[in-house]
Amino acid sequence: MAVSLWRARLASSLVANLTNTLRRFSSDTNAHNARESMMNQMMYSDINSRIGSCMPLSSMRIGTIIHNIELNPGQGGKLVRAAGTCAKILKEPTSKYCLIQLPSGVKKMIDSRCRATVGTVSNPSHGDKKLRKAGQSQWLGRRPVVRGVAMNPVDHPHGGGEGKSKSSGRWGKGSRTPWGKPTKSGFKTGPLKRRK
Repeated sequence: MAVSLWRARLASSLVANLTNTLRRFSSDTNAHNARESMMNQMMYSDINSRIGSCMPLSSMRIGTIIHNIELNPGQGGKLVRAAGTCAKILKEPTSKYCLIQLPSGVKKMIDSRCRATVGTVSNPSHGDKKLRKAGQSQWLGRRPVVRGVAMNPVDHPHGGGEGKSKSSGRWGKGSRTPWGKPTKSGFKTGPLKRRK
């Protein structure tokens, strides 16, 4: 009985002390402002560090690991979406553009209004998985790759000839694409992009 009475008195005195302290703290305006600013900073850092949250690059800090990055505001994520990949913010995104390092090592300037997701993409061991048999690549919908020298002359410029001939006919030519363009010595085979 005496122990329970002692506990009740102790609890009531603790509650009274706590309420007095809170009254003193709330009456002091400077302390109240300091408390509010501290709470805002904690909330800001909590949002930035929360993995999986999507927000504009302008509201992120330097060194944040991100993925699923937009190229134009409101377009939807275009960059860093493969399994296990991530990008890093290199400069504080205070200006119009933000400097980001992509998984390839390329540094790219992206509009600060573009959104990105904090963290890395899951399943980093996706590239380490080995296919058990040849049919497994067919199950994944991957088409077979046939060498040009194994084809006929109508199918590829490397095709034809007797045996394993590299010349493909009487006038031997260098390596070519299936459409006849040269592929070596730095010859541009892709679509021509406008030079800036």
